[in-house]
Amino acid sequence: MPKDTYTLADLRDWPAVTAAESPPIRLSVFGDPVAHSRSPQMHNPALKAAGIPAAYARLHILPEELPEAIDLLPERDFMGANVTIPHKAAALALMDDVDPLARRAGGINTVVVEGEKLTGFSTDGPGLVRAIRGDFGVDVRDMRVLILGAGGGAGRAIAVQCAIEGSARLVLVNRTFERAQALAAELAPAFRETRVTGPMMRLEAVPWDDAALARQLPLIDLIINATPLGMASSGPEFRRTSPVPVSLLRPNHLVYDTVYTSGRTPLLLAADEAGARGSNGLSMLLHQGALSFEIWFGRPAPLEVMRTALLASGQKHV
Repeated sequence: MPKDTYTLADLRDWPAVTAAESPPIRLSVFGDPVAHSRSPQMHNPALKAAGIPAAYARLHILPEELPEAIDLLPERDFMGANVTIPHKAAALALMDDVDPLARRAGGINTVVVEGEKLTGFSTDGPGLVRAIRGDFGVDVRDMRVLILGAGGGAGRAIAVQCAIEGSARLVLVNRTFERAQALAAELAPAFRETRVTGPMMRLEAVPWDDAALARQLPLIDLIINATPLGMASSGPEFRRTSPVPVSLLRPNHLVYDTVYTSGRTPLLLAADEAGARGSNGLSMLLHQGALSFEIWFGRPAPLEVMRTALLASGQKHV
């Protein structure tokens, strides 16, 4: 019987630990925490539908364990892996080669194993673009976008993608304001063309406080939370708190929370109260996963199989 979550100790003794598994586990997601991840529920049906004799599992890998775990992938006959919080930036430095988009995003979430060579990719930004289009029927290039948690990880990758897409406006918000400022300076060349009329800059970094948000949100169409606030593992005080006060939200806002849970996150509950449209990160997970599948296997992912499996996994957790 497959384990719900494996560890580095399991990976060290992989042939013995997984000897009875059929098909063999050849793909995984590395994270800390990782027990909440629904990637196996999405990828295993996709692998079966595609006739690929492999299974996908969770690996709980601590930050100090990541270099060894990455090094073991070729030896353990893995085809690839996904990488999630908090390993995306650290994993980039452990690759033999990195896709240019991932290099620019500052982190990877997808690893391809070819012999002894490890190549890193990022599907965070492209996955978000597809999710926004599917959930709201709009393109980020037409949106004035505010990203919460733009200092690194998924937030940085999403900001880079917004720059590539040429979003009408981009506002970067981060607890460590200097990190948002540094990213804004890096992305500035993509926003030199004037597309927005009125007293506003196309690209800004602002502190994370209610006064700054109150000034910015009337000039924003799409709000993206790229922080773990609201995730089940983020602590009780963060699970209950919306990163944007309901008083600052308006019915015209589109609110996307990259956190996915079986219920509504505090941010999405605030959006509901304000009459705004909101969506959670399950659709981003779907499209990220489909893009990872396409990178691993060089063929279209069975998207509807993956979507159905994800929705079913959510119902089981309600």
